[in-house]
Amino acid sequence: MSEEAHKQPTPAEAWQLLKEGNQRFVSGEVRHPNQNAARRSSLTESQHPMAAIFGCSDSRLAAEIIFDVGLGDVFVVRTAGQVIDDAVMGSLEFSVDVLKVPLIVVLGHDSCGAVQAAVRSAETGELPGGYVRDLVERIFPSVLAANRAGALSINETVEEHVKQTAERMTSHSRVLFDAVDAGRTAVVGVTYRLAEGATDVVSKIGALES
Repeated sequence: MSEEAHKQPTPAEAWQLLKEGNQRFVSGEVRHPNQNAARRSSLTESQHPMAAIFGCSDSRLAAEIIFDVGLGDVFVVRTAGQVIDDAVMGSLEFSVDVLKVPLIVVLGHDSCGAVQAAVRSAETGELPGGYVRDLVERIFPSVLAANRAGALSINETVEEHVKQTAERMTSHSRVLFDAVDAGRTAVVGVTYRLAEGATDVVSKIGALES
Protein backbone atom coordinates (compact mmCIF):
# COMPACT_ATOMS: atom_id res chain seq x y z
CA MET A 1 0.00 0.00 0.00
CA SER A 2 1.05 3.58 -0.53
CA GLU A 3 2.23 5.82 2.30
CA GLU A 4 -0.93 7.87 1.82
CA ALA A 5 -3.04 4.81 2.62
CA HIS A 6 -1.24 4.59 5.95
CA LYS A 7 -1.42 8.26 6.84
CA GLN A 8 -1.74 8.61 10.59
CA PRO A 9 -4.18 10.99 12.31
CA THR A 10 -2.85 14.02 14.12
CA PRO A 11 -2.45 13.71 17.90
CA ALA A 12 -5.69 15.65 18.37
CA GLU A 13 -7.56 13.49 15.85
CA ALA A 14 -6.31 10.29 17.48
CA TRP A 15 -7.44 11.48 20.90
CA GLN A 16 -10.84 12.47 19.50
CA LEU A 17 -11.31 8.96 18.10
CA LEU A 18 -10.47 7.42 21.46
CA LYS A 19 -12.77 9.83 23.30
CA GLU A 20 -15.63 8.93 20.98
CA GLY A 21 -14.97 5.24 21.56
CA ASN A 22 -15.04 5.72 25.33
CA GLN A 23 -18.30 7.66 25.06
CA ARG A 24 -19.82 4.73 23.16
CA PHE A 25 -18.59 2.35 25.86
CA VAL A 26 -20.10 4.47 28.63
CA SER A 27 -23.45 4.74 26.84
CA GLY A 28 -23.56 1.03 25.97
CA GLU A 29 -23.58 1.75 22.22
CA VAL A 30 -20.32 0.02 21.39
CA ARG A 31 -19.52 -0.85 17.76
CA HIS A 32 -16.68 -3.36 18.29
CA PRO A 33 -14.92 -2.02 15.17
CA ASN A 34 -12.09 -3.77 13.32
CA GLN A 35 -12.66 -7.15 14.93
CA ASN A 36 -13.64 -9.29 11.94
CA ALA A 37 -11.75 -11.71 9.72
CA ALA A 38 -11.11 -9.12 7.02
CA ARG A 39 -9.44 -6.80 9.50
CA ARG A 40 -7.36 -9.66 10.88
CA SER A 41 -6.16 -10.58 7.39
CA SER A 42 -5.31 -6.98 6.53
CA LEU A 43 -2.87 -6.79 9.43
CA THR A 44 -0.70 -9.82 8.67
CA GLU A 45 2.08 -7.80 7.02
CA SER A 46 2.09 -4.54 9.00
CA GLN A 47 0.41 -2.48 11.70
CA HIS A 48 -0.34 1.22 11.99
CA PRO A 49 -1.94 1.84 15.41
CA MET A 50 -3.28 5.33 16.02
CA ALA A 51 -2.11 5.42 19.64
CA ALA A 52 0.00 3.71 22.26
CA ILE A 53 -1.80 3.13 25.55
CA PHE A 54 0.32 2.62 28.64
CA GLY A 55 -2.00 1.50 31.38
CA CYS A 56 -2.35 -0.41 34.61
CA SER A 57 -2.58 -4.21 34.35
CA ASP A 58 -5.82 -4.24 36.36
CA SER A 59 -8.26 -6.72 34.80
CA ARG A 60 -10.98 -4.05 34.74
CA LEU A 61 -8.91 -1.74 32.56
CA ALA A 62 -8.82 -3.45 29.16
CA ALA A 63 -7.90 -0.61 26.82
CA GLU A 64 -9.41 -1.99 23.61
CA ILE A 65 -12.75 -2.47 25.38
CA ILE A 66 -13.07 0.84 27.20
CA PHE A 67 -12.09 2.79 24.08
CA ASP A 68 -14.17 0.57 21.76
CA VAL A 69 -11.39 -0.15 19.27
CA GLY A 70 -10.21 -3.29 17.55
CA LEU A 71 -7.30 -5.17 16.04
CA GLY A 72 -4.42 -2.94 14.99
CA ASP A 73 -5.93 0.23 16.44
CA VAL A 74 -3.83 0.65 19.60
CA PHE A 75 -0.42 -0.50 20.79
CA VAL A 76 -0.89 -1.50 24.43
CA VAL A 77 1.71 -1.66 27.20
CA ARG A 78 0.58 -2.60 30.72
CA THR A 79 2.19 -2.96 34.13
CA ALA A 80 0.69 -2.92 37.63
CA GLY A 81 0.18 0.72 38.58
CA GLN A 82 1.43 1.75 35.11
CA VAL A 83 4.96 1.59 36.51
CA ILE A 84 7.76 2.57 34.13
CA ASP A 85 10.79 0.36 33.62
CA ASP A 86 13.31 -0.14 30.80
CA ALA A 87 11.04 -2.56 28.92
CA VAL A 88 8.15 -0.11 29.07
CA MET A 89 10.30 2.76 27.80
CA GLY A 90 11.68 0.60 25.01
CA SER A 91 8.17 -0.44 24.00
CA LEU A 92 6.93 3.16 23.94
CA GLU A 93 9.98 4.33 22.00
CA PHE A 94 9.30 1.54 19.48
CA SER A 95 5.69 2.68 19.12
CA VAL A 96 6.78 6.25 18.39
CA ASP A 97 9.98 5.70 16.42
CA VAL A 98 8.97 2.67 14.35
CA LEU A 99 5.17 2.56 14.34
CA LYS A 100 4.87 6.38 14.23
CA VAL A 101 1.99 6.59 16.69
CA PRO A 102 0.83 10.20 17.09
CA LEU A 103 -0.47 9.75 20.63
CA ILE A 104 0.53 8.10 23.90
CA VAL A 105 -2.16 7.67 26.54
CA VAL A 106 -1.11 7.11 30.16
CA LEU A 107 -4.08 5.31 31.70
CA GLY A 108 -4.62 5.04 35.45
CA HIS A 109 -7.77 4.24 37.37
CA ASP A 110 -9.46 4.94 40.67
CA SER A 111 -8.87 2.65 43.66
CA CYS A 112 -5.59 1.41 42.13
CA GLY A 113 -4.18 -1.35 44.33
CA ALA A 114 -0.57 -0.63 43.39
CA VAL A 115 -0.91 3.02 44.35
CA GLN A 116 -2.68 2.03 47.57
CA ALA A 117 0.22 -0.29 48.41
CA ALA A 118 2.73 2.49 47.80
CA VAL A 119 0.79 4.93 49.99
CA ARG A 120 0.53 2.33 52.75
CA SER A 121 4.25 1.58 52.58
CA ALA A 122 5.10 5.28 52.66
CA GLU A 123 2.97 5.70 55.78
CA THR A 124 4.19 2.63 57.65
CA GLY A 125 7.74 2.29 56.37
CA GLU A 126 7.07 -1.38 55.64
CA LEU A 127 7.76 -2.64 52.14
CA PRO A 128 6.25 -5.73 50.49
CA GLY A 129 8.50 -8.62 49.54
CA GLY A 130 9.63 -9.97 46.19
CA TYR A 131 9.35 -7.97 43.02
CA VAL A 132 6.23 -6.22 44.32
CA ARG A 133 8.65 -4.12 46.35
CA ASP A 134 10.14 -2.81 43.09
CA LEU A 135 6.70 -1.75 41.88
CA VAL A 136 5.95 0.07 45.11
CA GLU A 137 9.31 1.83 45.18
CA ARG A 138 8.80 3.10 41.63
CA ILE A 139 5.49 4.68 42.68
CA PHE A 140 7.01 6.43 45.74
CA PRO A 141 8.03 9.60 43.83
CA SER A 142 4.41 10.09 42.77
CA VAL A 143 3.19 9.54 46.33
CA LEU A 144 5.61 12.19 47.59
CA ALA A 145 4.52 14.59 44.83
CA ALA A 146 0.88 13.97 45.73
CA ASN A 147 1.62 14.69 49.39
CA ARG A 148 3.33 17.96 48.46
CA ALA A 149 0.29 18.90 46.36
CA GLY A 150 -2.03 18.24 49.31
CA ALA A 151 -3.68 15.06 48.01
CA LEU A 152 -6.08 13.66 50.59
CA SER A 153 -7.32 10.49 48.89
CA ILE A 154 -6.05 7.50 46.95
CA ASN A 155 -7.77 8.74 43.81
CA GLU A 156 -6.04 12.12 44.06
CA THR A 157 -2.75 10.26 44.42
CA VAL A 158 -3.65 8.17 41.34
CA GLU A 159 -4.15 11.40 39.38
CA GLU A 160 -0.78 12.71 40.49
CA HIS A 161 0.84 9.39 39.61
CA VAL A 162 -0.57 9.62 36.07
CA LYS A 163 0.77 13.18 35.73
CA GLN A 164 4.18 12.23 37.09
CA THR A 165 4.37 9.18 34.83
CA ALA A 166 3.63 11.22 31.71
CA GLU A 167 6.25 13.79 32.66
CA ARG A 168 8.90 11.17 33.46
CA MET A 169 8.35 9.39 30.16
CA THR A 170 9.03 12.48 28.10
CA SER A 171 11.86 13.79 30.26
CA HIS A 172 13.77 10.47 30.42
CA SER A 173 13.52 9.50 26.74
CA ARG A 174 15.15 11.53 23.97
CA VAL A 175 13.00 9.68 21.42
CA LEU A 176 9.74 10.64 23.15
CA PHE A 177 10.92 14.16 23.96
CA ASP A 178 11.92 14.86 20.35
CA ALA A 179 8.66 13.45 18.96
CA VAL A 180 6.60 15.64 21.30
CA ASP A 181 8.80 18.66 20.72
CA ALA A 182 8.39 18.31 16.95
CA GLY A 183 4.61 17.95 17.25
CA ARG A 184 4.62 14.41 15.82
CA THR A 185 3.35 12.87 19.05
CA ALA A 186 1.47 14.07 22.11
CA VAL A 187 0.95 12.53 25.54
CA VAL A 188 -2.32 12.62 27.44
CA GLY A 189 -2.72 11.46 31.04
CA VAL A 190 -6.09 9.91 31.81
CA THR A 191 -7.82 8.37 34.80
CA TYR A 192 -10.61 5.82 34.45
CA ARG A 193 -13.64 5.63 36.71
CA LEU A 194 -14.42 1.97 37.33
CA ALA A 195 -18.09 2.45 38.18
CA GLU A 196 -19.00 4.74 35.29
CA GLY A 197 -16.53 3.48 32.67
CA ALA A 198 -15.61 7.07 31.86
CA THR A 199 -12.18 8.64 31.39
CA ASP A 200 -11.01 12.01 32.68
CA VAL A 201 -8.02 13.93 31.32
CA VAL A 202 -5.59 15.01 34.04
CA SER A 203 -2.62 16.13 31.95
CA LYS A 204 -1.59 16.98 28.38
CA ILE A 205 1.89 17.22 26.92
CA GLY A 206 2.26 18.38 23.33
CA ALA A 207 -0.13 19.52 20.63
CA LEU A 208 -3.57 18.14 21.41
CA GLU A 209 -5.71 21.00 20.18
CA SER A 210 -7.62 20.49 16.96
